[in-house]
Amino acid sequence: MRFMVAHKLTKEIEEATGPADPELVKNMGGLIGESIKAGVFQNGAGLRQSAFRTRLTFKGRECIVKPGPYPGSNELLAGFAMIKVKTKDEAIDWARKYAGVVGEVDLELGLVVEGWDLQGKPKPPEAPLRFLILHMADPRTEAGTPPSEGERQRMGALMDEMKKAGVLEWAEGVRPSAEASRVTFKGKKHTVVDGPFAESKELISGFSLIKVATKEEALAWVERYGTILGDIEVDLLRLHDMAAFAG
Repeated sequence: MRFMVAHKLTKEIEEATGPADPELVKNMGGLIGESIKAGVFQNGAGLRQSAFRTRLTFKGRECIVKPGPYPGSNELLAGFAMIKVKTKDEAIDWARKYAGVVGEVDLELGLVVEGWDLQGKPKPPEAPLRFLILHMADPRTEAGTPPSEGERQRMGALMDEMKKAGVLEWAEGVRPSAEASRVTFKGKKHTVVDGPFAESKELISGFSLIKVATKEEALAWVERYGTILGDIEVDLLRLHDMAAFAG
């Protein structure tokens, strides 16, 4: 079984400046290293604060572009894709093409945290920008309605185009929130609530993709993340068995 462990953006993370807490980076690196050795960890990244993000709402032929900072609104996920581009405008152009396939949709472009960000250093001049395109859920995706044959063909063609352009690194589909769990950490205690969820208001701050035998095993890894991250909310989201695109 494959899952996305997605931890949420807290006020402390949103307002943080300068380099990351070295102890937190060390402990999280240790956990990821352990999960790699165990054959559990598959991928992951952190996202910059909302000031570095862009929300795109497509309705009819209209596209509303909302640059950050902003609070969360509709944050339930239906899918996501990691892209590598030269500019934010290029990322927006690819997001427009994505919406041209899936139709009316809310997308977020989340700028990925890189090594120089963790060290509080400026971005190297020639380094690309990496964005996570977050595809927000709607009633259709929450009902588990599969895409039409035409939509599958158009999405496949778009991914081929992005691959040839050297833009797409990988993409995933998220199963309905009825198969998800939400874990809230407070002090030394945590609570687990199973989906479905009507909404999720908190922006995603970072994530890991893991592969385990059971959901119970996945929840055990979530608990490990919570002991490092502190008072935080984490969503455990079931992914489809196969990645939409694995570069």
